[in-house]
Amino acid sequence: MQNTSSIELVHFSEDYVDRLHEFELPEEQQQFTALPKEITVGKVGQYPIVIISNHGPVGFFVLHATERVKEYSNNPHAMLLTALSMDYRHQGKGYAKKGMLALADFVKQEFQHCDEVVLVVNQKNIAAQNLYLKTGFVDNGERRLGPIGEQIVMHLYL
Repeated sequence: MQNTSSIELVHFSEDYVDRLHEFELPEEQQQFTALPKEITVGKVGQYPIVIISNHGPVGFFVLHATERVKEYSNNPHAMLLTALSMDYRHQGKGYAKKGMLALADFVKQEFQHCDEVVLVVNQKNIAAQNLYLKTGFVDNGERRLGPIGEQIVMHLYL
C-alpha cells in the first residue's frame, strides 16, 4: 500500500465491488475510458488497482503484464495502464493526480520486475493528457490510431 496525503493505491478486492459499481462518469468522459463495472477482474496478467480516500474507492485503473503491453513498448519489463476512471462525484479534488503521483512507488513495491508504465490517451482527452504530463509521464511523439481517433502513447520511466 502506498500512502500519498489522503489517498492510497490498493489491489482490487471484493470489498470494493459495490462502491466501484456505483461510479459515475459524464457522457463525454465515457468515450475515453471504461467504468469499473465494465472491467472483468481475475484475468491472468491483469491487476485491477483501486484509488482509495477515506477508506472508500474514488478511482480505479488496470495494470497489465500481458502480451498487450508489446503493442506500446519494446521493454520486456513494462506494464500497460488502462481504464483510469475517477468517480464523477470525486473529480476535481486532486485524487487522480495524487494517485498517478503514487503510481511509481506503488509499482516499484508491488511489481519489482517493472521499470516502465506505458499508456495511451486519446488526443481529444486534454484533461487526461495534462494529468499524465504533470505526474511524470513522457510523450515521445509516438501516435496510434484508436477506436475513436488518434491516441498518444505516453511512458512513465521508473
